[in-house]
Amino acid sequence: MGNFDEHRELAAADIARLIAGLRGILPAEALLVEQEDLQPYECDGLTAYRQLPLLVALPQTEAQVVAVLKLCHELRVPVVARGAGTGLSGGATPVKHGVVLSLAKFMRILDIDSVARTARVQPGVRNLSISEAVAPYGLYYAPDPSSQIACTIGGNVAENSGGVHCLKYGLTVHNVLSVRVALIDGTVVEIGSGALDSPGYDLLALMIGSEGMLGVVLEATVKLTPKPLLAQVVMASFDDVVKAGNAVADIISAGIIPAGLEMMDKPATHAVEDFVHAGYDLNAQAILLAESDGTPEEVAEEIAAMCAVLEKSGATDIRVSHDEAERLKFWAGRKAAFPAVGRITPDYLCMDGTIPRKHLAHVLTRIAELSEEYHLRCANVFHAGDGNLHPLIMFDANVEGEVERATAYGGKILELSVEVGGTITGEHGVGIEKVNQMCVQFSKEELAAFHGVKAAFDEHTLLNPGKAVPTPRRCSEYRLTGTAKNG
Repeated sequence: MGNFDEHRELAAADIARLIAGLRGILPAEALLVEQEDLQPYECDGLTAYRQLPLLVALPQTEAQVVAVLKLCHELRVPVVARGAGTGLSGGATPVKHGVVLSLAKFMRILDIDSVARTARVQPGVRNLSISEAVAPYGLYYAPDPSSQIACTIGGNVAENSGGVHCLKYGLTVHNVLSVRVALIDGTVVEIGSGALDSPGYDLLALMIGSEGMLGVVLEATVKLTPKPLLAQVVMASFDDVVKAGNAVADIISAGIIPAGLEMMDKPATHAVEDFVHAGYDLNAQAILLAESDGTPEEVAEEIAAMCAVLEKSGATDIRVSHDEAERLKFWAGRKAAFPAVGRITPDYLCMDGTIPRKHLAHVLTRIAELSEEYHLRCANVFHAGDGNLHPLIMFDANVEGEVERATAYGGKILELSVEVGGTITGEHGVGIEKVNQMCVQFSKEELAAFHGVKAAFDEHTLLNPGKAVPTPRRCSEYRLTGTAKNG
């Protein structure tokens, strides 16, 4: 099983049938075919890879989605579902001979149950919109990616997104109760339930994080979390990145599970401070942000315990947020890290390896060595509590060879993550960015099992082809030469 481009191009007659069929399903303004209209869909947040789709469909009803999928299945046309396009692994990169199925018009919150603490939403609802809608009930939606102001729930489900508070409150998979999904042949299925468990195979966990390869999300029922009475952030400065990395392990070893535990190195804090003015220590080689939430008594006890651990771990300065405004300012800096780095470099790659916490110091040291080796700057921002690294590799695509060097540098970081017992992704997904490293992470037998799951849902490899799971031929090429073509 390979990607669609390995199979065939669409014949002119099939393209004509496709366009005619879609015009019978969608309003004229909901079908984009001109190059100038297709251009905004040529990539997601991973702009290093671009491809114009054959066309873009923008349905606004479930019936239209089903009809589009049935037609594409009949004509064997590949389909790439797209939300807000904020993904960072190329998961929404179009296929040359395929349709981009945009769910951008599915923006309604369908139901809020404040007693059961759930909300039923369409896939185009922004992550932050849920928390804004349920705030009057004293509730919020816990997963909070840095892009939460723009990213959508459908994309969060596809990538199993996390956020700065995932250490305590979990990823998307821990906060979604059920999904309504359309399969490639137009069949609509309900997966999961409102109960703690549901009969049969755990298809909900399979669907979440499947990167649009198994089905198209039509609705999701999410769990809501009560707002804590109080939250405070400790900001600790360190004169050495290794000490900061070890402090993370020390906090967890002390039996403390903060609501959030984030780390930034000096290049990242300088970029952020110039952009957001969050009050970060610019003399520190690294800073940690550790949040405690709960009752005032719980927060006071946990803050004191964390401060003691941080002081013992070698922190040169420790500050605790005095009020909600200062707490939000500390987090605003962390959440603005990606755009802040974007202001100081023409281009950057945001990697997403995850490692055991005990190896943080070693991996950070090795990333710095690789920076020298590849002659590219790197700022490190990551969810330190669960070992999810986000090295931001800075380069200039206009300089010959820098894209290739940045890609190779990023690949080495991912393979280093596997080497120390981690994984190649924590929340951004594999997409096309990390598909070569899947050949390093998994054996050919494991990859064959993944292909078997894909075939059970999508026999003809039409949903998001060429993503996430490499073909045996691709892995052979990568293992032999160290490179393999994307697409």
